[in-house]
Amino acid sequence: KRSLDAVILAHFYQEPDIQDIADVIGDSLALAQAAARTSARTIVFCGVHFMAETAKILNPDKLVLLPDVNAGCSLADSCPAPAFERFIAAHPGHHVVSYINCSAQVKALSDVICTSGNAARVIATVPRERPIIFAPDQQLGRYLIRMTGRDMVLWPGSCSVHVTFSERQIRRLKDENPGALVLAHPECEERVLALADHVGSTTSILRYATGSPASTFIVVTEAGLIHQMKKACPDKRFIPAPPESGCACNECPYMRLNTLEKVYLCMRDRQPEISLPEDLRQRCLVPLQRMLDIGAG
Repeated sequence: KRSLDAVILAHFYQEPDIQDIADVIGDSLALAQAAARTSARTIVFCGVHFMAETAKILNPDKLVLLPDVNAGCSLADSCPAPAFERFIAAHPGHHVVSYINCSAQVKALSDVICTSGNAARVIATVPRERPIIFAPDQQLGRYLIRMTGRDMVLWPGSCSVHVTFSERQIRRLKDENPGALVLAHPECEERVLALADHVGSTTSILRYATGSPASTFIVVTEAGLIHQMKKACPDKRFIPAPPESGCACNECPYMRLNTLEKVYLCMRDRQPEISLPEDLRQRCLVPLQRMLDIGAG
């Protein structure tokens, strides 16, 4: 790390060993902001492909490494750029707001990017008379329609982890743990969000748990976040919400492709390296920079 002049950025959904050696741990917004301001010559992005692409968009002259090049994203995959381009063409005059969980090609088709942490603030910047397309997460889109009062045309994408959470299982956990608060990510389905005491980004969930006087929380997002929650609040109890099937589907299989060994190997071998054609990078930079200028809210 020292010889590469590297900074290690890790998402909350990475395995605990990776979180513990990272220089910055955060959600998509915090990591994009960290990538934009870093002076390091090398960025090791412990997350998924679209996150490392975002770092490269913001840092064309830096070496950007992703420990496992196959660390993709089910949500990003649910919105192929050619189909999305046709979708936009079918809705002329719409302002295209794309969640950061999308490919560089989809970002290049967008007017502005957002994260779950600043989506409402981004939408508030769109003139009331301008219709909006929101992509790719329809669950987050429906939540934002309720929160902002803005009608939006939604691309029908979803996160394979967040849509597996079960209303039945969460009700069971609430019955078994009286007084426990439910903290949920807005990528979850509406019937799950209806049970939540707090809905927000991973950073928002962590802050809420830290500031709440409650002692027990049911955490309805990828289970990796609980590592930081336990570190911040060692005296509190955090229960990972299970999916309906009882499988380990509350762990993102793509995020977990990265391992501590792969972090070491990618720095040793300086690969897999993330690169983008310059014309594509420039087109992505415009909506991404608009998001960064709007800020966190």
